[in-house]
Amino acid sequence: MGKSTGFMEYKRQVSGAKGPLERIKDFNEFHTPLSEAKQKEQGARCMECGVPFCQSGVVLAGMVSGCPLNNLIPEWNDLVYNGNWHQAYNRLKKTHSFPEFTSRVCPAPCEAACTCGLNDDPVSIKENEMAIIERAYVVGWALARPPRIRTGKRVAVVGSGPAGLAAADQLNKRGHEVTVFERADRVGGLLMYGIPNMKLEKHIIDRKIGVMEEEGVIFQTGVDVGQDVKAKKLMKEYDCVILACGAANPRNIEAPGRDAEGIYFAVDFLKSTTKSLLDQGLAEGTYISAKGKNVVVIGGGDTGNDCVGTSIRHGALSVTQLEMMPKAPDKRADNNRWPEWPKVCKTDYGQEEAIAVFGADPRLYQTTVKEFEKDGEGKLSAVVTVGLEWKKDPQTGRMNMVTVEGSERRLPAELVLIAAGFLGAQSYVAEAFGAKLNARSNVDTPAGGYLTCVDNVFTAGDMHRGQSLVVWAIREGREVAKAVDEHLMGYSNLA
Repeated sequence: MGKSTGFMEYKRQVSGAKGPLERIKDFNEFHTPLSEAKQKEQGARCMECGVPFCQSGVVLAGMVSGCPLNNLIPEWNDLVYNGNWHQAYNRLKKTHSFPEFTSRVCPAPCEAACTCGLNDDPVSIKENEMAIIERAYVVGWALARPPRIRTGKRVAVVGSGPAGLAAADQLNKRGHEVTVFERADRVGGLLMYGIPNMKLEKHIIDRKIGVMEEEGVIFQTGVDVGQDVKAKKLMKEYDCVILACGAANPRNIEAPGRDAEGIYFAVDFLKSTTKSLLDQGLAEGTYISAKGKNVVVIGGGDTGNDCVGTSIRHGALSVTQLEMMPKAPDKRADNNRWPEWPKVCKTDYGQEEAIAVFGADPRLYQTTVKEFEKDGEGKLSAVVTVGLEWKKDPQTGRMNMVTVEGSERRLPAELVLIAAGFLGAQSYVAEAFGAKLNARSNVDTPAGGYLTCVDNVFTAGDMHRGQSLVVWAIREGREVAKAVDEHLMGYSNLA
């Protein structure tokens, strides 16, 4: 283990962050890493429990507990403490394709399941992960290592999000020739255009893509498979095809006035900002702007928070975030015991910034939209909200959310951003290949499998399991790679 008394001697420390009023001046990442000495102390806190829940990746009470990648966390915590960084990198990469991404954007179910967290603060696992991978790039351990032998097999991956990239990376390492098709102008899927720069600067993605290209992976951007390229062509030219297009159908809000000008899906808003930032340095008129506007964000999750932070950086006049559910407790409830995911109230970076700028938490709980108001020109002018409460249905006995009489409230708004989640895959790609969708609009496969009803056509990631975490997408990408490898070769040595 790290240090037998480390968890008693050292307190949890994480990287420092710029103050909210300072960091909203730009779109850069705003954390400062710990020193090497401090990072070793954090590695020393790991108890290396007899049962390391941190790497379990099991589902408890409907939510994941521990790392879905089954990362060898106690091992590399110990190696960080002892200063054996090269071996720490080797152990990290044994189970993980992209620690440079997850150490920035993963919500860390590993830390939620850390045994230290039962009576104290959990080990700073994400911090250690980032320290390992960033050192690996600086020293040269993370440089390209092309496969020595090629199998002669060709695989097409449709979609360059974390699942598609993980599959491509693994299959290329095995020696197959892999081509990744991406309909956007840049590789990365939601990593590129769905996650703001301040959480994941895009040169981090480009750095890894550059390594993969040196190793032999071919990337084709601006290619919409099913539209620009026919499915039959890919199936003829490649031995296998992997569909990893994500869950790209945003959930809509159906309310009177929905056709008003000024209502956008969150993913379109965030993409426009990142694309303009990368292409034109956020020149006026090149993105959906919140500058000088009253903004209402519908949705209380991570994407909603990203919309809050992005709107503030634009210079929004005000930002309000609507959340249908009640406010979560500040501490674990008695029926939410460790190592379950802690269902507690989280104030994220965007909400912190809203509090600093506007003087109050932007979230309105148990609230939804009743109507969108528009002016004489059809432009959005206000949002009428209504309160919600839980009530038992006398017929079924189930608890349902119902509107509260007389709770209407009018919020001035010139911009509404819908961040209410996603409803499954866009069907045209699956239909082009003849793959079936299930009742949840995900590509259908046998339970625990990745092969669709079409021979040689596989699927993985959010397109397969529905909207989920980046770390689950990476796991599915690695698992579909193994399934494809076995399909092509009769066996697989992929982890």
